[in-house]
Amino acid sequence: MTIPGNSKPLTILIAADTYPPHVNGAAQFGYRLAKGMTGRGHNVHVLACRQDKGKSFTEFRSEATVHRLRSHGVPTHEYFRICFPWEIKKEISLLFDKVQPDVVHIQSHYMIGEHVLYEAVKRGVRIVATNHFMPENLNPFLPFPQWFKDIIGRISWKDMGKVMGQADVVTTPTPLAAKAMHEHAFLRKVLPLSNGIDSAAYELQPGETIEPHEHPTVLFAGRLAEEKHVDVLIDAIAKTPSELNVHLEIVGGGEVRPALEAQVARLGLQGRVKFLGLASDEDLRKAYIQADIFCMPGTAELQSLVTLEAMSASTPVLLANAMALPHLVRDGENGYLFTPGNSSELAARIAELVRLPKAELEAMGKASRSMVEPHSIQGTLQTFEDLYRGASYEDKVV
Repeated sequence: MTIPGNSKPLTILIAADTYPPHVNGAAQFGYRLAKGMTGRGHNVHVLACRQDKGKSFTEFRSEATVHRLRSHGVPTHEYFRICFPWEIKKEISLLFDKVQPDVVHIQSHYMIGEHVLYEAVKRGVRIVATNHFMPENLNPFLPFPQWFKDIIGRISWKDMGKVMGQADVVTTPTPLAAKAMHEHAFLRKVLPLSNGIDSAAYELQPGETIEPHEHPTVLFAGRLAEEKHVDVLIDAIAKTPSELNVHLEIVGGGEVRPALEAQVARLGLQGRVKFLGLASDEDLRKAYIQADIFCMPGTAELQSLVTLEAMSASTPVLLANAMALPHLVRDGENGYLFTPGNSSELAARIAELVRLPKAELEAMGKASRSMVEPHSIQGTLQTFEDLYRGASYEDKVV
């Protein structure tokens, strides 16, 4: 790795097609990246869509100066919004004139990310591109038959290669995602680089006491979307032996929540399944610490920040054997994998963990905590800063 000696503060433009108040891993990463780079003394600007109708505007937030572009709602998603190229291209050009970024960091190859990249290429500005996307993420919002969704998926991969292939450096959270981008988007050089996490933030602090739940409790946190397969987890709770009295807490909001609530009522689980909705950072931290088990049944996870957060809180995990999740499990040490969609197998694993002696379950939680050490947010921020300054990672890309 080579790093130029210049260490002056940089002006960084982060292009994020999804950003808080959106609730998803890519939005959270964009926020943490902006906050971390501002904390390192850089001048950080974020370009994202606004959350309602109206003209573009700028807001000054603690993590960065955030420029919100005019946007439009889509009928198949409760909060996702899109920007039309003919409305934003001129505004992006004017923003470059005003901000004069040293580097741009796009978070996807769609809409805002795409046109920020094109403007940066035209001006000779250094470009770092990070992919958080899998075509499967779009499927629930496309009202088409699967064969047509497959065609759209192939086009999406092709577009990713076309756009991100023009960046100076391309990254993605895991080696598995990098391999997929190599195979489907034909991107030859992709650097696997964890989104990063501040593990210490999820530990019990000195002198702090958080009372455990009265009943064995499984926790899910994340967007309530089709590809998360929370319905499989609810079915699994229903299949656990009644004498174990296993409870489930669900943190998050999303388009499938009404269907999940109806499922809970149909199974007669109202007393054992609790929907907590969107939670504050502190309430989510408390939920991780109180939970006996964290479960992620999703099948389109590029890394799963919520799983890393739960592991940071020393929580054993049960994860679907899909996408990047197997990288976060050492079978029998910090938890188990289960076959995606198999609620009976998941129920058996839940029962197995609940029946363990307390000391053994705590040991699995400690193993989870030790496994997140390589995902330090400070290490991730340092690597991105090096990349912004022109570092070469030729020997590490796949």
